[in-house]
Parts: sequence; structure tokens; C-alpha cells
Amino acid sequence: MTGKAAVFLDRDGTINEQMGYINHICRFQLLPGVGEAIKRLNDADIPVVVVSNQSGLARGYFPEELLDKVHEKMHNLLAEKNAKVDAIYYCPHHPEAKEKRFREECNCRKPKPGLVLQAAEELQLDPKKSFVVGDRWSDIKTAANCGAKSILVRTGYGRGDEQYIGPDQEIQPHKKCDDLEAAVEWILQELK
Repeated sequence: MTGKAAVFLDRDGTINEQMGYINHICRFQLLPGVGEAIKRLNDADIPVVVVSNQSGLARGYFPEELLDKVHEKMHNLLAEKNAKVDAIYYCPHHPEAKEKRFREECNCRKPKPGLVLQAAEELQLDPKKSFVVGDRWSDIKTAANCGAKSILVRTGYGRGDEQYIGPDQEIQPHKKCDDLEAAVEWILQELK
């Protein structure tokens, strides 16, 4: 696959405060420094793509309209920092989904690579030149499953995953960072 290097970002716990399910628009809050970090990627002409599991949609905890409103709020908050994401891909599936249309074994639920591979194909990106940043070990495994470099951030569930889940995992992140700003700093160095 030929294409550009990109940064694939998990959403909850990486871009915004991890609050469990974002079942109301008021619960979506950007983490400090996220807008500035994403702007640095924008300024370096590196595509930024959000890849997110949204099982709350499958489980009926919130409607699709709310997910659209949350993503609109994210775009608006980032725009206030002159930052943008190039695309958002999410998995609405879960084996125990309330709605039958979401109840399936899919290839897009992280740690499976489907979201990254779909974005790569549609946006002419190369996962093997790219980075996946997230706060869960499922993000680290997603990176491994598509050949990208992985970064665990210690925001959201990151500290807990690092301490309690990570030590027993065969797959380890390429880098661990306190937050997205530190992760972007490392990515920009790696791409030089």
C-alpha cells in the first residue's frame, strides 16, 4: 500500500476526557493541549484520523444523532485552536448490541484493524508509515494489527492500562507518553 504517513487517534481518553459513555453533549470535554497538539500535526501536513469504538451506540445508550453532535462539538472545539481532524471512523458494532443491525462480528472493532485499513484505503494513507495513539491496550494491538507504530498515552485509562494490563501483554507500545502533546512531539521527531 502506498500513501502518506498519518496519525490515527483514539477518541475517548486520548482527545477528550474519559467519562465512560458520552451519553450527553455536555460530557464531551477536550483534554488540555489536544487542540495545540493536533494543530502541530496539521501544520506538518500529517493527516489526523480519529478511530473509535462506539459500543454505547450499539448498546442503545445514546442515538446516532448524539454521536453526530459530539463529533460536531469536537470539530468546533478544535477549530477554536485552529486545528482539525481529517476524518472520523467509528465502529458501531458489539456482539451484545441492542439493535440487530449493530449486532455482528465485524473487522472494525478495535483491536481489529478495519477502521485504520478503511481510512487508509479511502484517504490514500499507509498504515506502515503511520502511528496509532490511544489510552487502551486495544489501541496498541490495533497498531500491531495494521503495522503502525503505537503510542500509549497516560490520559484516560492509560495509566491504569500501563500499570495493570500492559505488563502481561506480549505486544508493547513503541512509546509511552503522558499525553497527546508529548506523543505528537515524539511522532514529529520520528518522521524527520
